[in-house]
Amino acid sequence: MHTRRSVRPARALAGILLAAGLALTGCSAGDSDSGGGATGDKAASRADAQDGAYGGAGKGARQTAPPELSASRIIRTASLTVQVNDVPKALDEARTTAENAGGYVGDETTTRDEGGHERTRVVLRVPVEKYDEVMGELQGTGKLLERTAKAQDVTDQVVDVESRIKSQRSSVARIRALMDQATKLSDVVELESELSSRQADLEALLARQASLKDRTSLATVRLSLSETPVKKPAKDDDDPGFLDALAGGWHAFVTMLRWLAVVLGAVLPFAAVAALLVLLWLRVVRPRLPRRAESASASAMTALGPLPQARPAPQAARPGEPGTQD
Repeated sequence: MHTRRSVRPARALAGILLAAGLALTGCSAGDSDSGGGATGDKAASRADAQDGAYGGAGKGARQTAPPELSASRIIRTASLTVQVNDVPKALDEARTTAENAGGYVGDETTTRDEGGHERTRVVLRVPVEKYDEVMGELQGTGKLLERTAKAQDVTDQVVDVESRIKSQRSSVARIRALMDQATKLSDVVELESELSSRQADLEALLARQASLKDRTSLATVRLSLSETPVKKPAKDDDDPGFLDALAGGWHAFVTMLRWLAVVLGAVLPFAAVAALLVLLWLRVVRPRLPRRAESASASAMTALGPLPQARPAPQAARPGEPGTQD
């Protein structure tokens, strides 16, 4: 009996010591895990901060798989030039066709040439599934002069943008979580700057995604409507008459007057310069020439004295007059 009583307290004491040891081991393991987790979060935030400027999301970008699309994404554009008899009526029909297909009318420009013929250019946006039907109806409004159609497959771009958007959203969420846990002011400022940069990248990706969605869901059709010129009836008699000759002569006379006016306009500047030179010669240069000659002769007389005058030759004495010799 004494042996059994001594064994039971020993077993109880051993159980208590074992439980206390396990509790201490669990507490130390929890402390080490918490410290390692904080260090890992700091390292992850630094890695994400380096990759954030390029639109990536660090480890999250590598773990995110690209989404699968059920159908290809194609951008369809077309250009039509149709000749019609009545441009406003054809434009109303084209507008009705686009609206019935679920689309709308974009830019519209109407001009009129010298002959009074209208020309309208309009941009139609129609759903891709109604593209062929709308093209057939637009071609039937008149005489088709020109048609151009293009198709661009942007499926890879759509997949890439959607994948980057998911990664960027995860990156922004991690930055927000780190901001909630940050205690230092310097860490908060650095995280806010990084958050602003990543949000800007996310907004740019969302804008690109919206543009791709609009261009792939709605086809663009540029329609040009021109009015048919009115043809003049041909004359039965092609021989020229008096009125035709009169009209031709008048046209030749007017043409000659125009050419004379052109020649006169070309010669007039030279004639004006020549007249100005002649006027200067007559009014300024020529009156001064005689005065210069007289002044030169007067100066010569004062310097050398009066010029000697020639004496008259002696006349022969007549017979009977004194002084003559027989």
